[in-house]
Amino acid sequence: MAKTVYNTATSIDGYLADPENSLEWLFTVPGGHPEDEGGDTDTPLDEFGEFLAGVGAICMGSTTYEWILEHEHLVEHPDKWQYEAPVWVFTTRDLPAVPGKDIRFVSGEVAKIHAEMVETAGDKDRWIVGGGDLVGQFFDAGLLDEIRASLAPVFLGDGAPLLPRRILSHHLELTDARSVGQFACLTYRVK
Repeated sequence: MAKTVYNTATSIDGYLADPENSLEWLFTVPGGHPEDEGGDTDTPLDEFGEFLAGVGAICMGSTTYEWILEHEHLVEHPDKWQYEAPVWVFTTRDLPAVPGKDIRFVSGEVAKIHAEMVETAGDKDRWIVGGGDLVGQFFDAGLLDEIRASLAPVFLGDGAPLLPRRILSHHLELTDARSVGQFACLTYRVK
């Protein structure tokens, strides 16, 4: 059954990005950079390709989109765009699109966009990339089914929080916990 999944890497202290909204910290961890895939040890990226193959719709916030856009220089190099599924970007600003890619700029309530994502994805999962506040809106609307967090061996001390909501244990059921390379990978079903 298709699910709406928040799948992300995070620091041990619960930050997605540093105070400058950068993910560079993640690339310092063995197995945290796309070039590390398929090395001598297992990494979350090895499993990520399998996850991504099962995704039929993607959603992200504007800060996440802008970081990817700038980090990969996607306007100049659209061939670096790694997502085949349509992407919805929540924003209230005009942002550049990656040439030739199915990117839909949206705003407003997440429920309406979620319905579009469900229809588009069919029997595939819907992936909420981030940020944490956007994921929180999906949780608040009762539309989040699963949280997958890969904890990197890093403490950032400050930055963009994993999920800035008070969500108590009666809403979450641990369904998987394992180590993958240097990462502790946790999966929770949202009740």
